[in-house]
Amino acid sequence: METILIIIFLLGYLQITLEHNLKIDKLIPALGMMALLWAMIALNHLPVFEVNAELRELEPTHMDEILLHHLGKTAEILVFLLGAMTIVEIIDYFDGFATIKGFIRTRSKRKLLWIFSILAFILSAIIDNLTATIVLITILQKVIRDRETRLWFAGLIIINANAGGAWSPIGDVTTTMLWIADKVHADSLVLRVLLPSLVCMIVPTIIASTFKVFKGTIDSDEDTGGSKSKFGPTMLYLGLGSIVFVPFFKTVTHLPPYVGMMFSLAIVAAFAEIFSNSKISISSMDEESDAGAHHSPVHKALTKIELPSILFFLGILMAVAALESLGYLFKYAEAMNEAIPQTDIVVMLLGIGSAVIDNVPLVAASMGMFSEGADDPLWHFIAYSAGTGGSMLIIGSAAGVVAMGMEKIDFFWYLKKIAWLAFVGFAAGAIVFILMRDFLF
Repeated sequence: METILIIIFLLGYLQITLEHNLKIDKLIPALGMMALLWAMIALNHLPVFEVNAELRELEPTHMDEILLHHLGKTAEILVFLLGAMTIVEIIDYFDGFATIKGFIRTRSKRKLLWIFSILAFILSAIIDNLTATIVLITILQKVIRDRETRLWFAGLIIINANAGGAWSPIGDVTTTMLWIADKVHADSLVLRVLLPSLVCMIVPTIIASTFKVFKGTIDSDEDTGGSKSKFGPTMLYLGLGSIVFVPFFKTVTHLPPYVGMMFSLAIVAAFAEIFSNSKISISSMDEESDAGAHHSPVHKALTKIELPSILFFLGILMAVAALESLGYLFKYAEAMNEAIPQTDIVVMLLGIGSAVIDNVPLVAASMGMFSEGADDPLWHFIAYSAGTGGSMLIIGSAAGVVAMGMEKIDFFWYLKKIAWLAFVGFAAGAIVFILMRDFLF
């Protein structure tokens, strides 16, 4: 039976990896294998276990209890992501991200490279690497007309957005998973992963800035002005500030992060309704205000949320939870530790593997494989490796996939031009992390 369950999981995993080749949305195999795995467990009355992290052993439990336990943990992540996505869409409703264009005053390609790199690193830590990539490539398309030049900028944005998301508890889905599961705490994550992530960003950018493509100036007739809405800047700063507020809320109240995110969403939504009414009452009845009169900004934002991504996370996390409940992941971790005693090598392989395989199930599996306590260096290294390792292939991260779609980036072009830069940055940051862990903490 164990073989059958593993085959179901691997086949589902293979379909997720080959999503673009098969033209089948990855949420379908994720939900399918999740349902099949739990159905097989129930129909065959297989024993289920809960991992006792303190005793490093498996404890028998009841099917209903373990299923509800994993559903609760998964729901915490999904509700958190729903809140964050809604806030981002509300900011976009008021054209708040256009405010960022106002910071771009130079035509020097090298300076632009550093501006976009720094913005990617900072924004991804606040609004997650996927959203930051979408925002910055949208701006990039308005600033740089030459497509070949844009491809190089997009490649560096992917590397730097993933690096920025790795050190923030709200910067990457996998890091958020570790944070919500109490594997890492926000303050220690920032303290121990910020510098390695910064190195992962700086090293590739320094190397790239010496390339011929980043020399000279750009030709652009596009307006790089601010937001079309007068409330755009206010909503940008309010929205970003409310998301950053969530870790502080958790620290003070000791409540799960999704509670703080819902509180932040309530504040942003309240101001959005107020500003929306003000806009309608003082503006002429043009197309924009007429549309706003019939649609609340909150309702509009909710219709633009990527529910397929939410359902994918539900499927993959619950599928991995099924294998964890059967004790398979715990046993595999024990076997791996015996085969490869050096944990650093295992984690770096996990990072490299995240370039080929989606990093969400990889991190979900690692959470079931290892039973180290909260804030153990292992979890910080996993957060760094899974977050930055995906940059080595264009399909290895959500940021890469969305950039691939927006700019039609060829897989082999990225592999030839950008992948080695991503690997150099990943390796440099990993070395810094290991040195800091061994000599500073």
